[in-house]
Amino acid sequence: MNETEITFDRPVVIDGKEVTSLTMREPTVDDQLAAQESGGTDAQQEMRLFANLCEVSPEDIRRLPLKAYVAMREAFAGFL
Repeated sequence: MNETEITFDRPVVIDGKEVTSLTMREPTVDDQLAAQESGGTDAQQEMRLFANLCEVSPEDIRRLPLKAYVAMREAFAGFL
C-alpha cells in the first residue's frame, strides 16, 4: 500500500512528543465508510479519517496548528 510523509514547518506534539513529520497511508473505501459511519460533522469525520490514516489519536489531530492540518489535507488529496 502506498504512503506519503507529511513534513511540518515546525515541530508538532503527537502523543506527547515533538515530531516534524507524520506518515499517512493510502486510504481505502473501508476507511472512508468508517469515518462516515462515525457520525458528526464533515470536519469531524475528516479529522478521524486522517487520525486513522496516520495512526494517531483524533485528539492529536485536533491540536495541530491549522497550517499542519492543511498539509495533511494536501497529502490526502494526493491519493485521490
